[in-house]
Amino acid sequence: MLTAPDFKEKQIIFAILSHGERLSFKNDNIIISDENGIKHQSSCYRLFALFIVGHISITSGLLMRSKKFGFSIVMMSYGLIPYGVWMAKAEGNVLLRQKQYEYDQLEIAQYLVKQKIEHQITALKSQRQKSDAIKNGIKNISNYCERLPNHELGLNDILGIEGMASKVYFKNMFGDIGWNGRKPRAKRDIPNVLLDIGYTQLFYMMEALLNLYGFDIYKGFYHQTFYQRKSLICDMVEPFRPWIDRRIRKAFKLNQIHEDDFIFTNGQYRLFGKTSKPYLAFMLKNLLKQKNTMFYFVQSFYRAFMQGKQIQEYPKIEME
Repeated sequence: MLTAPDFKEKQIIFAILSHGERLSFKNDNIIISDENGIKHQSSCYRLFALFIVGHISITSGLLMRSKKFGFSIVMMSYGLIPYGVWMAKAEGNVLLRQKQYEYDQLEIAQYLVKQKIEHQITALKSQRQKSDAIKNGIKNISNYCERLPNHELGLNDILGIEGMASKVYFKNMFGDIGWNGRKPRAKRDIPNVLLDIGYTQLFYMMEALLNLYGFDIYKGFYHQTFYQRKSLICDMVEPFRPWIDRRIRKAFKLNQIHEDDFIFTNGQYRLFGKTSKPYLAFMLKNLLKQKNTMFYFVQSFYRAFMQGKQIQEYPKIEME
């Protein structure tokens, strides 16, 4: 399996292909070029994940190199909607999957939700100027956090605690920048569009990490099994979502968000093509800062789960 020192050297490439640009390989290097020559070149040995925005012809050479060098490929439309995924993964970890299928407790669910809420509190506390409403919000969310863990809680209780904490959190995190409530995929406002983009990057990064160990990504501990839903990924990204939220809020405060970059059609805001580049760039940079922490989290979680450790011994990550 991939070691931590090796992973630190790995790259994530987000390629937005414009008209006339193409992706190719030469001497085990990935190359992006146009009629004027090479625009980008990287070694496949250092590649962990390749995000491609735009239309591309999938060749046997691309897929063969993905398998050979162990990197994942995520293909997205110009509207930043994923339409194809090719994941490098560990095969045949039967013991791990057997343990997943046999696990029927809620300790891990509470552990993941508690870390998420703790990071929501940290994100709110990081705001320089805190109104009385934000201070009260931090206090209320802290009260929800203190209710976990509790072995007497059922799944609906945990869902309720998370939902109430998130409602208070989002209102105070984005309330001063045109927030109308979290509406995944509805794209009714610009903050929700950016959250969807950031969470999508996070989702596929986590999928690639979980696949390194051979998890069944459809069998979750908190999100329940549902047809074609990658429930385990939904579980494992929860503690990292506030990292995305905080970076998007920072972008608004730094005037990095420009409404003219967005297209409003059929009641929804959209980002397309080249105008999306600066937004993808600052969110990807934020994700790259987290990648080693995410690797450690998944690696330590895998070891704790396989060794049957107590939940107190599972990895705890601190939000910077």
